[in-house]
Amino acid sequence: MTALVLNGTALIAGQASGEVLHAETGLSFMGGVDATTGRVIDVHHPLCGQSVAGKVLCIPSGRGSCSGSLVIFELLMNGHAPAALVFRHKETILTLGVLIAGELFQRGIPVLQMDEAGFAALSDARFARIDGDTIHSTDIRTAVTPSFVLPEPDPADIMLSDLDRWFLTGEFGEAAKIAMRIVLQTARIEGATALIDVDMAHLDGVFYQGPAGLQFARRLCDLGARVRVPTTMNAICVDRRQWRALGVPEVLGEASDALADAYVEMGAKPTYTCAPYLLDPAPKAGQNIAWGESNAVVFANSVLGARTLKYPDYLDILVALTGRAPAADCYLDEGRRATIRLDLPPLSDLDDLFFPLLGYHIGKIATNEIPLICGLEGHAVSLDDLKAFGAAFATTSAAPMFHVLGITPEASTADAVLGAEVRVVSVTLHDLAETWGELNIARTADVDMVSLGNPHFSLTEIAALAQLCEGRRIADGVRLIVTCGRDVHARAKSAGLIDTIRTFGGQVLNDTCWCFIGEPVVPASVRTIATNSGKYAHYGPPAVGKDFHFASLARCVDAACSGQIDTTPPAWFGDDDQR
Repeated sequence: MTALVLNGTALIAGQASGEVLHAETGLSFMGGVDATTGRVIDVHHPLCGQSVAGKVLCIPSGRGSCSGSLVIFELLMNGHAPAALVFRHKETILTLGVLIAGELFQRGIPVLQMDEAGFAALSDARFARIDGDTIHSTDIRTAVTPSFVLPEPDPADIMLSDLDRWFLTGEFGEAAKIAMRIVLQTARIEGATALIDVDMAHLDGVFYQGPAGLQFARRLCDLGARVRVPTTMNAICVDRRQWRALGVPEVLGEASDALADAYVEMGAKPTYTCAPYLLDPAPKAGQNIAWGESNAVVFANSVLGARTLKYPDYLDILVALTGRAPAADCYLDEGRRATIRLDLPPLSDLDDLFFPLLGYHIGKIATNEIPLICGLEGHAVSLDDLKAFGAAFATTSAAPMFHVLGITPEASTADAVLGAEVRVVSVTLHDLAETWGELNIARTADVDMVSLGNPHFSLTEIAALAQLCEGRRIADGVRLIVTCGRDVHARAKSAGLIDTIRTFGGQVLNDTCWCFIGEPVVPASVRTIATNSGKYAHYGPPAVGKDFHFASLARCVDAACSGQIDTTPPAWFGDDDQR
């Protein structure tokens, strides 16, 4: 191809060169890229099997997990990061991972955002050389000295309070000073001209993925970091109260404990749940909060009507140290408008599988857009349904929220949430059937393990599970494990629900989440897993290397009793003529 000179916007300036790795599909670094090697492990992504290490990685944006910043941070610290990142859309999560590594440890790479034409032109490039805002695409590799330049926050670009200025001068210590610098850099990326107060925070990146994450947390502790707002903690890699009994290797268990203890030292509450909206008190409508964890973000914004950005890991703790956040995106009325309307077909006889399947499918369509879903008016939709929908939606979309007409609090009418320019997409039963097939990758009807609780089960979900288990017994050689937060577990145990599940033969774990669970909790002998979670049906195959069935809760429990699962399509798909 002829050499091209393309212009973009440098979010982080610098020089780099390398082979171009280009995709038209967003990539979640968490669950999609191995944090140790840089290899793409998302089996649903076109780049699966390739390595991002040393490449000029061109993707429209990230997607899914807030923990992408944690993974790019690990890669920068262990030497397996891309040479540069090039995005089509605004991408705060991955950019913030680079900013934080640069600010605290002087490790960084250039990050650019391109317009549609420029990004498309890179699809044919073999190699690229980056210099500031410019990308040279060529047929031959050009060597340059890698470099990056962190932007200096300019107080002239944003309205600062006296408190903000005190942070910047070090009045509250070095950790808070660094935190405010990065908050202001985030404000620049988000296009914010002011900061706002937040009332609470939820920290996503408190789980151990490698030594860099522990190094980050200990650095903040050593700099005197203390949270200024009530702060909760996400799920971690182990059940802290029983990881030794479960046979978890000491190297992982002790590192997980050390990382969790570091955040408790900073003042965070050891809640260890990926469903903080189940804690008391939950955020209220209109309340400004700072939450990480993708499913928690979309539930808070969409179902509770609270307001939060989709916080990258590590930015959440920095905002918690200051209580200040960029006034951008979902904090603002205009940032909560839907730009795509999805019309559903006539539906009947819906089960609990419908909602995570629909969320996963819509996330693939609205990859960077806030959607309004129409067609569920008149249907009974529970908070657990919206929880399952939101978690699956947040797996395939980078958007921070959704609206469901007549159901979510801000969508009483379509006009109340639609923006000025809206595209309309019809969703068919045939579309949903194809996505159902995409998530059901198991080759036989056999089931060795049933995995429930991604996100953590609510009390009503545990009650539903206990009812299905009542008077029955798990089959020999099959495991059923459900994860939930400590708070929900205590209430479920008091109600006798935990005993019912254990009598059935199931296990209940706290603190950890299926996104982090591997051997020995998932034994090497397990070949096939059944789950009712759209999120885990996506992240599970690369995480544990097993075949997966994606089915309703009732079918999952039936499979635990027999070792075989009903693989027929859900009744609400209708027959072939209806699809």
